[in-house]
Amino acid sequence: MTATTLDPTTALVLVDLQKGITALPTAHPAAQIVERSARLAGAFRERGLPVVLVRVTGGAPGRTEGPARGGDVPADWADLVPELGRQDSDIVVTKQQWGAFYGTDLDLQLRRRGVTQVVIAGIATSIGVESTARAAHEHGYHVTVAVDAVTDMDADAHANSVEKIFPRLGETDTAEAIAKLL
Repeated sequence: MTATTLDPTTALVLVDLQKGITALPTAHPAAQIVERSARLAGAFRERGLPVVLVRVTGGAPGRTEGPARGGDVPADWADLVPELGRQDSDIVVTKQQWGAFYGTDLDLQLRRRGVTQVVIAGIATSIGVESTARAAHEHGYHVTVAVDAVTDMDADAHANSVEKIFPRLGETDTAEAIAKLL
């Protein structure tokens, strides 16, 4: 778990740090994930690097064996948490499925800015974060995951992503160590 370098044009991608998701029970306290992510966002903004705030407002169609999120959700469910300190310069991506690339303009937004690497953090590790990391890798970006700025509703799924999947997609490190590489 050591990130070696960050490309000169690296973007921070924060996945699903929104009111409805941060309110769910998670393996690690969501408040800590938000706080570390907000610090990373500040460090990226200070250096004029892109910050992408991803939120989910729906789900992909299709049958699954997992439980559906049925029922009405609060009106502010998809609102980004204010602790992120959203700026006008931030890129906001709204998705309808797990990953932030499919069905959105995220790749176009990053390429227009010359981004070659992404640092990813957010909730849930094995769903939105992992899907976004996989797609970033498939799109040819260098991938770094801030492993202390991700969590999941399932501790085993979180551990699997951090220990087995992310090292195959790129590099991993703490939010603090990644910020020092900027």
